[in-house]
Amino acid sequence: MEEIQITENTDIRIDAYLAERLTISRTKVSKMLKEKYILVNGKEVKSSYVLGAGDLVTIEEMEEEAMSAEPEKMDLDIVYEDDDVIVVNKPNGMVVHPAIGNNHGTLVNGLLYHAKNLSTINGEFRPGIVHRIDAYTTGLLMIAKNDKAHAALAEQLAKKTSTRKYWALVWGVIPHDTGTIDAPIGRDLKDRKKMAVTDVNSKDAITHFRVLKRYREATLIECVLETGRTHQIRVHMDYIGYPIVNDPVYGRKKLIDDSGQCLHAKTLGFIHPTTLKYMEFDSELPECFLRIQKMFEEE
Repeated sequence: MEEIQITENTDIRIDAYLAERLTISRTKVSKMLKEKYILVNGKEVKSSYVLGAGDLVTIEEMEEEAMSAEPEKMDLDIVYEDDDVIVVNKPNGMVVHPAIGNNHGTLVNGLLYHAKNLSTINGEFRPGIVHRIDAYTTGLLMIAKNDKAHAALAEQLAKKTSTRKYWALVWGVIPHDTGTIDAPIGRDLKDRKKMAVTDVNSKDAITHFRVLKRYREATLIECVLETGRTHQIRVHMDYIGYPIVNDPVYGRKKLIDDSGQCLHAKTLGFIHPTTLKYMEFDSELPECFLRIQKMFEEE
C-alpha cells in the first residue's frame, strides 16, 4: 500500500492530482476510487474530491489488465505527413503511449488507426514514437513511419541537431532576459514518482530560456532543450524558483484549474530522413494555456 500525505491545500481534484502523480490515466484513477482501491482519510471519495491540507491518500495495488495497443479512431491534429514522418500536435490530457492500466485513448492508439505503417524500434506499445511529452504538456511531436526514419530522427535528438522550442508560463517575474540552467536530473530521492535536480544517479540536463513577456505575477518564456530528460523544463524552472504555472506536481503556487501545466511544445525542427532538407513547424498555444495567460494579462 502507498500513502501520500497532502501537506497543503491543492485546489485540485483527486483524479487529476493522482493521474499526474502516478503517471496513469484519470479513467484508471476513477475506477480505483469507485472500487475503493483509493481512500482519503480512510473513506471513499468521488473523482471530483478536492484535496486539502492534512488529507492522507492511501492506494492499494489493483490487479492490472493485460497491456495492448489497439487502433482507435480519433481526431488527431496532423500538422504534416509524408511516407517517412508525421508531425502531430498533441492535445492537453492525452498520454503518448499505452502503459499498464492505460491501454486506451493514447496517441499511439490514434496513430495505429490513422497510419498503415509505423516504426517498430521502440516495440509494440510505442510504435512510431521517437520522443515523448507529458500527458498535460501540449504541442508538437515527430512520429516515424518506418525504422529508417526513426533511426535518423533519434540520431538528431542524440546529437542535439533537432530543434525543440517550448513556451511556458512561470510564476514570478524573471529579471534577466535570458538564462541557461545546467543542472543534472534524476529520480527524487524522497519521492520516486518525481524527478529532481540531484547528483545521485542523474544525467546531465541543460535548458536555455529567454523572456517573451513579463506580467505582474508571472513571466512568459521560451525554452530550448539541449537535452531531453523526463520533466526537464518543469524540474529546472522549479529548481531556480520560477515553477510552471498550474503544475500539480512541481508547482509551489495555488493551482488555477485542473487542466495541467502551462507548457507547450511550440516549435519542432529536424532534417528530413530522406530529402535531407531541414523542416520546421510551429503551433498555436492551446485554449487551456491561453485562458490562463489571459488572466495574467487582465491583472
